[in-house]
Amino acid sequence: MKKQRDLHPSEIARILRELDDNEFELYINKIPKEIIGDVALELPDRYFGDIIDRVGVNDLSTAITELESDDKTDFMQEFEEHDSQKAKTVFNLLHKNDQQDILNLKKYNDQEAGSYMQREVFTAKGHENTDKVIKRFARLKKSNQLENVQYLFIIKDNNYLNFCINLEDLLIFDFKRSIIENINLYQNEDFRPIIAYDNQNIDEVVDIFQEFDLGVMPIVNRDNILVGRITSDDIYDIIDEQATEQMFNMVGVDDEAEEDEGIFEAGKKRAIWLSINLVTAIIASLVISMFSDTLQTVVALAILMPIVASMGGNAGTQTLTVVVRQMALGDITQGDAIRTIKKEVILSIANGLLFAIIMGIIASIWFNQGLLGVVIAISMIINLLSAGFFGAGIPLLLKKLNIDPAIGSTVILTTITDVVGFLSFLGLATIILL
Repeated sequence: MKKQRDLHPSEIARILRELDDNEFELYINKIPKEIIGDVALELPDRYFGDIIDRVGVNDLSTAITELESDDKTDFMQEFEEHDSQKAKTVFNLLHKNDQQDILNLKKYNDQEAGSYMQREVFTAKGHENTDKVIKRFARLKKSNQLENVQYLFIIKDNNYLNFCINLEDLLIFDFKRSIIENINLYQNEDFRPIIAYDNQNIDEVVDIFQEFDLGVMPIVNRDNILVGRITSDDIYDIIDEQATEQMFNMVGVDDEAEEDEGIFEAGKKRAIWLSINLVTAIIASLVISMFSDTLQTVVALAILMPIVASMGGNAGTQTLTVVVRQMALGDITQGDAIRTIKKEVILSIANGLLFAIIMGIIASIWFNQGLLGVVIAISMIINLLSAGFFGAGIPLLLKKLNIDPAIGSTVILTTITDVVGFLSFLGLATIILL
């Protein structure tokens, strides 16, 4: 087995998740203190408090010092939520520069790019000699003062961002010339940086990363002063969080409540949506009750009725999932609304016709009643058509109203497909069979 010092923090985190309480405490004490901060951030939130309680303030100070500035801030914020007094003690033990970085990053809200950036950047002035810049980079790298560095940021006075140079390009520069002389020599290369502002919405920054396939992006304030950088690993984490949140919202579950250890909070959030679902189920039942005489006369309708509702619900969920996901990825905009709805309606009609024929034949043979097959076939076409239309239309409408299209869409859609399915099936049966 590898020694702990040879293991990556994520490997250690995976091992910790498999241990019981006694083994967990024993293993924690063996983890090198310079990586325990990374390990804590790799673990689910419920383990964070266990680590904080078992590690002393001096060791925690060492662990935080080894983190990058954005991780330092995340660690301290979670630390403060768990034990504010101990967090204050540890914060006071940190170097003044680390304290300042944490305070600077904490001033941004969760939706601003600044809250995700690292303060550590590799910079140089345009007049500096290329050879000296490379040697300085090597020195900083050896002393572990820089990690995941891909670009050199060329600044003017007061950290005004001017150029952005990939380190691969830096290596082919003429080492005897200054940085700016080399930039002028490579006039066919575009060294202008793709930037984001520190108060810009993080979703916009994610879109820029994906559009230009970036590994890192400089973050500036509104005066173009370089204040930090965002790296691709942070972007991947954000995308993963957004996908998780979207998936939870689709079924009426609050992701923050689910991550919380408290059962009450998670149960309360689920109960709210289950209550809404109960109301919608009652609405569907009221529609069925309108045709109680029909159901008593033709018992076969009660057997076939769930099929109509189920097919409509599943078809609608397929459409809804595709549309919501494509909207999240930026593949669908408000201008694409008509095109998107048209496409989904055509798909729904095609599938409706196919399964209407299949189910119509099955029902006719099953109950030896041809008209019953006609009723369920027409009903299935109507319900799948409505599933396609509303499955695409609901999230587009919610987006236009500035509401997260994932929130509540499933509940609304299920209600519509159930009501339309039951109404069309039982209504047509009343007209045609009685």
